[in-house]
Amino acid sequence: MHNKKQKLVVIGNGMAGMRTVEELLSAAPDKYEITVFGAEPYGNYNRIMLSAVLCGDKTIEDIVINNRQWYEDNNITLHAGEAKAVVRIERGRKQVIAQDGTIAAYDRLLIATGSKAVIPDVKGTDLNGVISFRDIFDVNKMLSYSRSYKKAVVLGGGLLGLEAANGLVLRGMDVTVIHNHEVLLNRQMDKPAGQLLQAELEQKGIKFKMAAKLQQLLGNDNNHITGISFTDGSQLDCDLFIMAIGVRPNITLAQSAGLYCERGIVVNDTLQSYDPSIYAVGECIQHRGDTFGLVAPLFEQAKVCANHLSAHGVAEYVTLPTATKLKVTGIHLFSIGDFQGDEQSESLIFSDPALGIYKKLVVKDDRLIGAVLYGDTADGSWYQTLLEQEANISTLRDGLIFGKNYTESIT
Repeated sequence: MHNKKQKLVVIGNGMAGMRTVEELLSAAPDKYEITVFGAEPYGNYNRIMLSAVLCGDKTIEDIVINNRQWYEDNNITLHAGEAKAVVRIERGRKQVIAQDGTIAAYDRLLIATGSKAVIPDVKGTDLNGVISFRDIFDVNKMLSYSRSYKKAVVLGGGLLGLEAANGLVLRGMDVTVIHNHEVLLNRQMDKPAGQLLQAELEQKGIKFKMAAKLQQLLGNDNNHITGISFTDGSQLDCDLFIMAIGVRPNITLAQSAGLYCERGIVVNDTLQSYDPSIYAVGECIQHRGDTFGLVAPLFEQAKVCANHLSAHGVAEYVTLPTATKLKVTGIHLFSIGDFQGDEQSESLIFSDPALGIYKKLVVKDDRLIGAVLYGDTADGSWYQTLLEQEANISTLRDGLIFGKNYTESIT
């Protein structure tokens, strides 16, 4: 007897959802009839490359992963654009409803709604010229501002903020980054590495206001941003304000459908939510207490989720430490694990300020538990492997800070 295909509906057309679909197509190409809803009017594109589009290394066409033709070739129904954003999940009827009334029934539902930018809690965030850095729309807005306005301010000295600042400087804007901490990339760098990074970015033309506390955003009669005031009484002129202080899982839809959520949609090790017919992947989920904002874990989740959707269910998702790299040409940094350490750990440090090189390895019980590399990151992946494998490094310790080649030559 011929088995009727099951219906899989995917909410969210981003990297995590579509990677899951790709994995599923290769594992079980004939199992599902697939329908995808995406709120942006595009096929699936590589969000990580938005920084490269901003600074001119890539065009929007360059970063598309799956164009509309790909959906057709794989018999996937794509509903893309704002009117096609899903506004309701009816779990009782097993169907989803889009803004324009489009209805799709599912046997299995995959939620991949991603995350939204965190908005600072100050007056004026609703002014024109205040944006986040999340999608193609934001990048296009930044590009058009860079042609007619001068002063940009980026809120957030994390990876995304620094990439936005770098892109806008390259586009000819006068850019100041404001950061609430005294160390740039304070989740990835310690103070010495952060200072080297700041000096190098200042040479590229980016200005900084560190340990800054926003008071409010100031606007004119046309409701457009003109400046920023700080709690220390100082002010900055501003034509374009970019918020890059992090993301929060986008769980509104899941919550209104009564799915169990904490900070994100709570899933088990097979990426299943509390409703057995609903799975979730990517930045919208919470797994064993963690939420996610980098791409490596998303791709790993996609693989595990596809494995279960294709009924080969053996894989379990495990969070590994993710390494950090900054996409700014000419700047080399790498960070992984616990790079601050504690009373029980020891730090091995190599520093050459004249060359702009700094390395710190954190060791505990003969295991490497964290690393920060600045200026010379050649050994990053080797350190990452030692850390993930929890390798005993007692015999390597003498040369560990000098890297793999040196250590192998002396052992």
